[in-house]
Amino acid sequence: MLPEDLRQAADTYVTGGEFAAELARAVAHRTVSSDPSGRPHVLAYLTGQLAPTLRDSGFAVTAHDDAPAPFLLATRREDPDLPTVLLYGHADVVDVSIPWRADLDPWVLTREGERWYGRGSADNKGQHLLNLAALRLLLAHRGRLGFNVTVLVESAGEVGSPGLAEFAAAHREDLRADVLVASDGPRVAADRPTLFLGTRAAAQVHLDVDLRPDARHAGNWGGVLRNPATTLAGAVASLVDGHGRLQVPALQAPPVDDEVRAALQAVPAPEVSPGWGDPDRTPAERLHAGNTLEVLALGAGDVDHPVGAIPGRARAVLQFRYVAGTDVSRLEEVLREHLEERGFAEVGVSAHGEPASRTPLPDPWVRWARSVLEPATDGRLVVLPSLGGTLPNGVFTDVLGLPTLWVPHSYPGCGQHAADEHLPVEVARDGLRTVLALFAALGNDSGPRQ
Repeated sequence: MLPEDLRQAADTYVTGGEFAAELARAVAHRTVSSDPSGRPHVLAYLTGQLAPTLRDSGFAVTAHDDAPAPFLLATRREDPDLPTVLLYGHADVVDVSIPWRADLDPWVLTREGERWYGRGSADNKGQHLLNLAALRLLLAHRGRLGFNVTVLVESAGEVGSPGLAEFAAAHREDLRADVLVASDGPRVAADRPTLFLGTRAAAQVHLDVDLRPDARHAGNWGGVLRNPATTLAGAVASLVDGHGRLQVPALQAPPVDDEVRAALQAVPAPEVSPGWGDPDRTPAERLHAGNTLEVLALGAGDVDHPVGAIPGRARAVLQFRYVAGTDVSRLEEVLREHLEERGFAEVGVSAHGEPASRTPLPDPWVRWARSVLEPATDGRLVVLPSLGGTLPNGVFTDVLGLPTLWVPHSYPGCGQHAADEHLPVEVARDGLRTVLALFAALGNDSGPRQ
């Protein structure tokens, strides 16, 4: 448990204005990674805000202005015999193309009631700023951390982290650590501290039925010319039926083992559409231990101004989300073979997926983290084998060979990737207490006994 004075210091940091001031500076940097004009803002945030803060805490800091996106790497070494923690965060944000409320400026932190509004407040600036604050608070309390720390902040997390795996491989020695501790994504609920150990991966699937350069009169040609839209609709239904059930046997999720099933029993039930999804899995198992194929976009002709003509082309974009253990090495071939077997050889397919990853529940670092966080959160902790969303977990497990502990400081309704993004004050306060308890315990007992 946290000493009372350290707990009070954490609460004061969040509620006394210091965190809001830091977060306001961070939000003001328009670090949109999907827009090339965001790159100078990224560098300003990394070198002008994060780097000085880290140096003040005894870190050696290096900024890497590499293509395709900049990185910040910082290290603090107290003792080579102590464990090393790798912290990760991303400096970039999504754009603000979806209109925000008229009284909110996405680039100005605004407090309204018990929420801070601003782009990046929850995803991800607010989260990694809380983790860095936990280190400062522990240093102020003890004069030392009791472990070594490396901080890695990338700036392309919102566009799939291009270059992150290559950077990690090239700087493997600099990034050598015993465990990753990071905060991204949401808790399962605002009042439920969450520890997740990996993520589902995502692959975009493009289907294209391009049959002729022009449309043809539906009366004169209907019934003799293949309709690409009808063909596409049938192809999609052969992949995922009208009730959201995946129809490709080779892409089904692996069975849920007993330990994962037991962990997911404690997950609060998500909002559920009756009759949707795999009936043999609970909603939590579908979301955190299942595979899904979602239609993101589907188009042919002009829906707003239809004419009596058979379109010449139809296209769809789907997203396949999958858990660790799913073989995606032949994803495109599997989909093409499936469609051809069902008479849809006209459908062009483009798809590629990287393996999903997670740290096993029995891992010593996972058991240690649970032993710390369950009492520290008064039994409110939820442990997820995998987050439903996607993060670059595989870079840390597969490239760097690390166990991964993700402790998010947000919640499902935060508006990340949408309008009116916000971070609740209480989630920030509870999140800081949670990660501070983890760091304090690590400094006391040096982590799990291997």
